[in-house]
Amino acid sequence: MTDADNHPTGQPVGRMVAMPADTNPEGDIFGGWLLAHMDLAGATPAFERAQGRCVTIALDAMVFHQPVSVGDEVSIYANIIKTGRTSIRVHVEAWKRSRYRASDAPVRVTEGVFTYVAIDDQRRPRELPPLDAA
Repeated sequence: MTDADNHPTGQPVGRMVAMPADTNPEGDIFGGWLLAHMDLAGATPAFERAQGRCVTIALDAMVFHQPVSVGDEVSIYANIIKTGRTSIRVHVEAWKRSRYRASDAPVRVTEGVFTYVAIDDQRRPRELPPLDAA
């Protein structure tokens, strides 16, 4: 979630540089590359809230706003928007900044809502611990 779409407001959870090996034939970064990084980064607040292992069970409302180019620095932000008995919904945003034009403002490129479920050692859903236990 953003403040008037000017800057991210979630927890910073990842940063990487888009590389040539991650492109499609037109030279843009593959959406799947970005999605994988967003899934990993979005799991950070989910794991913290669950106090343990989680799995991704759904991805909703994914929107690609802008392409990512080789050399762009991509920063990912995430915040929990809802919890259930075993599930955690996390809004994840990716923002890019040119490494070659430091004066350019960051631009939101992608956002989506990921749903994670806390699991036990047998990979079965487990209840989230109470917030006071955190």
